[in-house]
Amino acid sequence: MASLQQEQQLCEIAPTSRGNSKRIAALNLDGQSPPSIDDHGQQKPGWRKFLSYVGPGFLVSLAYLDPGNLETDLQAGANHGYELLWVILIGLIFALIIQSLAANLGVSTGRHLAELCKVEYPKYVKLCLWLLAELAVIAADIPEVIGTAFALNILFHIPVWAGVLMTGLSTLLLLGLQKYGIRKLELLISVLVFTMAACFFGELSYVKPPASGVLKGMFIPKLSGQGATGDAIALLGALVMPHNLFLHSALVLSRKVPNSVRGINDACRYFLIESGFALFVAFLINVSIVSVSGTVCLAKNLSPEDAARCDDLTLKGASFLLKNVLGKSSSIVYSIALLASGQSSTITGTYAGQYIMQGFLDLKMRKWLRNLLTRSVAILPSLIVSIIGGQSGASRLIIIASMILSFELPFALIPLLKFSSSNTKMGPHKNSIYIIVISWALGFMIIGINVYYLSTGFVGWLTTNNLPKVGNVIIGIVVFPFMAIYISSIIYLTFRKDTAVTYIDPVKNDPNLEAKMESGHGKSSQEMAFDQVPYREDLADIPLPK
Repeated sequence: MASLQQEQQLCEIAPTSRGNSKRIAALNLDGQSPPSIDDHGQQKPGWRKFLSYVGPGFLVSLAYLDPGNLETDLQAGANHGYELLWVILIGLIFALIIQSLAANLGVSTGRHLAELCKVEYPKYVKLCLWLLAELAVIAADIPEVIGTAFALNILFHIPVWAGVLMTGLSTLLLLGLQKYGIRKLELLISVLVFTMAACFFGELSYVKPPASGVLKGMFIPKLSGQGATGDAIALLGALVMPHNLFLHSALVLSRKVPNSVRGINDACRYFLIESGFALFVAFLINVSIVSVSGTVCLAKNLSPEDAARCDDLTLKGASFLLKNVLGKSSSIVYSIALLASGQSSTITGTYAGQYIMQGFLDLKMRKWLRNLLTRSVAILPSLIVSIIGGQSGASRLIIIASMILSFELPFALIPLLKFSSSNTKMGPHKNSIYIIVISWALGFMIIGINVYYLSTGFVGWLTTNNLPKVGNVIIGIVVFPFMAIYISSIIYLTFRKDTAVTYIDPVKNDPNLEAKMESGHGKSSQEMAFDQVPYREDLADIPLPK
């Protein structure tokens, strides 16, 4: 609470215009006008206001097109056809809801999720949450690193372990170049990612999957066949990523939002529209990948060679799916797009790691050192597995990482749902009752699936393995307490009452200030400061469109 009192001394408190909604307004000593007003004091057109907010949602959406998603999509299609498309639909609808909640949380509080967790929870709880968040970043980064290494292996025949090392160095280089115009480089990467999307759309038009089968798989939940539950959880883990919640709530703080009811609502609506469009494109791409994989691998006239590839479909061997569209050049185009996907995703993952470290620990490190530490921690597991297990081990690690992400999700999701629905954190900007019901219902559905799979999968393994009974008893004694701790932690986070108050009802310092703000006239440079929400210069150097 001491940090909150210090922040109160640095903030001027003013009422918002229109209605009774109030929020904290940070003092902007530069006296800059809000982004909805141009340099001549004229109101910007709606589309220009919208463009000033574009950026965070599209960067976050890259995580839904990373190599981990490609791997799980390809295997889900090859193993189950269109049966698991409903998982992608639910996953991306849920992703849109929670990403919007993360954006609203940042806009309304001036803090991102990691910072709010640091303020809210006791010392040991927030330390555990930090460790779990770092583990989530590592698990999310593993598919991106391995996917990039596979792309380098296809293009230049570089060993996978060497490609992992090169991926880390190249990501640090790209981050170091951001002050020289990384936006242009990210635009090129995005173009290459959508080149791969165009390839799968083209292949989709060639293989022509049955519309009835695709729609049935999209809207009729079904889990049949060996490994269906595990593949469904891997899909959810690849789609709904914990580190994305920390990332999105921080990225929106690089935008200046007018401190009024209309300004806050406009910002939340613009971020929702942007995220909705970006995630809809991601949804179409994921559906096309599953449909192409399912149609090709379940075809009756499949050649023996392609059948063998479908039985063990990995990122490295998936280029044959595009041969109908690209012919002999399919492997080159596929590997370039895979390289772009991996590199763009690792950049966003590195940013998420920085915000998590800064928010939970408040570490003041040089940017290059923080980047190096984040990348080194994430690359180490991929390097070890690729050296010991080779390509097959690296491919299996991608699926394991996706499942870890799914199990990690409650420890970022529950704090987000609680904070965004709390009067003490959001005041009058908290979620509506409808959003609260829908988001908690979807959240507990995913958490329930995870717990069910965790318990039944482990019990099934204990009853079918060839270990002696003594070994099974020892393993059960060791593992079951961890399962109990996992469930108890979820219950604790869900029912614990929030204690820290980060939203404070402002006091009217000037009885005429509200009328002045509504009319837009007679503002001094200090009064103009009341028109701006907390603006985070430490988060504003991210290469986003201005």
